[in-house]
Amino acid sequence: MKFSKTLLFSALALFAFQAHGEEKLRHVAITAIVEHPALDTIRQGVVEELAREGFVEGKNIKIDFQSAQGSTATAAQIARKFVGDKADIIIPITTPSAQPVVAATRSIPIVFSGVTDPVAAKLVKSWEPSGTNVTGISDHKAIEPQLKLIQQLVPNLKALGYVYSAGEVNSTIVLEELQAVAKKANITVVPVAVQRSADIGTATRSLNGKVQVIYISEDNAVVSAYEALHRAALEGKIPVIAADRDTVKRGALAAYAVNQYDIGAETGKVAARVLRGEKAGQIATHDVSKLELSINQQTAKELGITLPEALVKEAKELF
Repeated sequence: MKFSKTLLFSALALFAFQAHGEEKLRHVAITAIVEHPALDTIRQGVVEELAREGFVEGKNIKIDFQSAQGSTATAAQIARKFVGDKADIIIPITTPSAQPVVAATRSIPIVFSGVTDPVAAKLVKSWEPSGTNVTGISDHKAIEPQLKLIQQLVPNLKALGYVYSAGEVNSTIVLEELQAVAKKANITVVPVAVQRSADIGTATRSLNGKVQVIYISEDNAVVSAYEALHRAALEGKIPVIAADRDTVKRGALAAYAVNQYDIGAETGKVAARVLRGEKAGQIATHDVSKLELSINQQTAKELGITLPEALVKEAKELF
């Protein structure tokens, strides 16, 4: 009997030591409205920066990633699941994923990423610290440099097409900014809204003969189905200027954009601060301002476009 008690005491002591010594795994919940290269790059930046900050998956954090597969209804379900799971922090990537997460909880810290206009999306009231449980990183970029790039690639530009999803607030905001800037340059913007990704090819073909170039923002429906848009644009010999470098890699002519990985890395830095105990609402929402030029030389060749030497020299990446 004494021997049994000794064994039991030793086992309990060992268990208590291990339980005390082991670091608790923090639950990091990440979600995106859809999976495509640009958003995957943001997520990679988040995870790798968290690791550099000392939050390593399997060691002291567990990462739960959920994609809404393009469905806003699924995005809302994911938000409710993460809240029900009592995640330690939620990192929604893109506006359509961030909105239901912010609506679902006022207590779990939220660090959104890749949101064009967080104020218009009603995630925060201003770019100042929110005082709530929400902060994040925007992918907003000024339209003026985008239009300047387009004019360099397409001299004597008169009409510009814009294919977008009317259901994405980030895309409608870009359209308004694009129209305002283009108007000053006497350039007509021809917008074409799509309801489904399956409609993107048809929408693009409707611009044949009407525009000299197509500009696309970081619209998730459009970017996720970019290959259909690219094929249709090539048929009409219309160059496509994108808002992210990953889409240039997939065939767009060029992009003057913020590196998506940098957006994710900055998000990871802020998330690490929150995991260390800082309040999300005390951290100001901000963006990553550095722009980099990417050019697809193969697409230029297919379109018969001679790239200005100055742009080729400036390019951070040539595909």
